[in-house]
Amino acid sequence: MSSTDLTRDAVATPSPVRLPPRPGAPGTVLAAAMLGFALITLDTSVVNVALPAIGADLRTGMSGLQWVVDAYTLAFAALLLSSGALADRVGASRAYGAGVVLFTLASAACGLAPGLPSLLAARAVQGVAAAVMLPASLALVREAYGDPGRRARAVSLWAAGGTVAVALGPVVGGALTTAWSWRGVFFVNLPLGLVALVLLARVARSERRPAPFDLPGQLTAVTALGALTFAAIEGGTAGLWALGGAVAAFAAFLLVEARRRHPMVPLGLFRNRMVAVAVAAGSANSVAFYGMVFVFGLFFQQVLGLSALGAGLMFLPMSGLLAGVNVLSAKAAARYGTRLPVVVGQAVAVAGLLGLLTVDADSSRPAQALLLVPLALGAGFSLPPLIAAMMEAVPAERAGTAAGLLNAVRQTAGALAVAVFGSLAARDMATALRASLLISAGLLAVTTLLSLRLPRGRG
Repeated sequence: MSSTDLTRDAVATPSPVRLPPRPGAPGTVLAAAMLGFALITLDTSVVNVALPAIGADLRTGMSGLQWVVDAYTLAFAALLLSSGALADRVGASRAYGAGVVLFTLASAACGLAPGLPSLLAARAVQGVAAAVMLPASLALVREAYGDPGRRARAVSLWAAGGTVAVALGPVVGGALTTAWSWRGVFFVNLPLGLVALVLLARVARSERRPAPFDLPGQLTAVTALGALTFAAIEGGTAGLWALGGAVAAFAAFLLVEARRRHPMVPLGLFRNRMVAVAVAAGSANSVAFYGMVFVFGLFFQQVLGLSALGAGLMFLPMSGLLAGVNVLSAKAAARYGTRLPVVVGQAVAVAGLLGLLTVDADSSRPAQALLLVPLALGAGFSLPPLIAAMMEAVPAERAGTAAGLLNAVRQTAGALAVAVFGSLAARDMATALRASLLISAGLLAVTTLLSLRLPRGRG
């Protein structure tokens, strides 16, 4: 699910000039980029089932576990808006190489972390590295394949690697945690990162291109997102002060973006109905998907008493269907237009979330795993045509910006879901489970209604 919008960005965003194929084998470039993207997406899902083990070993409570997830996601989301400009300025191959090195070293630091503060710091560095790697990996693929048809197929393979990594993340995390230690979920990144660097060494260097960098916008965005997440996780008086800081930082961000000649987020994009609906629906899907993986990962272990591997296997039917549903949704959109698959997919996800309200400690394990499937089916079916239509609805020169905005907002929504749902779970797991399901279903119901205003035909 998470790779679809990135795929569309790569296919739809034209380069300023038509780039010739890069020297060397395009397959080598693609393999290096796929490995990096797999690392990024793996770390969005592999950690969840290891959280109880991390909490027991490092003696931290729910808020600490929430930060283990969100330190990575927030750094990733906040820097994603401007990291594409960085890749252009220094060259995609240099940016990608630096990102992979930093991500690999940060992964080692996570695995060796003696306590929670050092783990959180290393997770944040991982997020920074991921934000640098992602647009650079796409740029490498686009440079390697000059023919649009071959480029589209290459990007599809690149995206498939990310989808597979998301699907395997809970299982890999559970297996490593059960057989060895939670530290294994970070050490597994080391050989993958080294292979990516070996492949990258055989790739010619990318050209550097001038690109504006919105430093004030980036700083205010980081401040707003960090303060908002802190308020949701920590609560209390400190949380109220953080909430006030988040509001002030967000107001400053809007003021900066309205006045910048080259803003990081052109606010006029939101006047486009397709963009507004896509951002809203994408955010609601992220709240539901990432929020449920987080909450149910804890529920399966803390309430049902499953091992980390057992919890990971419970997610396998849900995540294993994503790639196939993405393909099916594209075909449905081509035949019936955008609105039908978008509305039907979100409605299925809402029904799935409401069906999960029946889950409790006495429910059968197969039934619980299967009840998670409609959420994945609905999200995987609705998002690809919605994102594709959004990319077609914006001017070509804004396509990359729109895609970056969508990805950043979706990552932020997922981080906030973990913050809010985790705070509820710290008080009472049963109440948190039902409240998170109702919140997610309510948000998706609203965006389903909004999607009814989309045009019937394609785009």
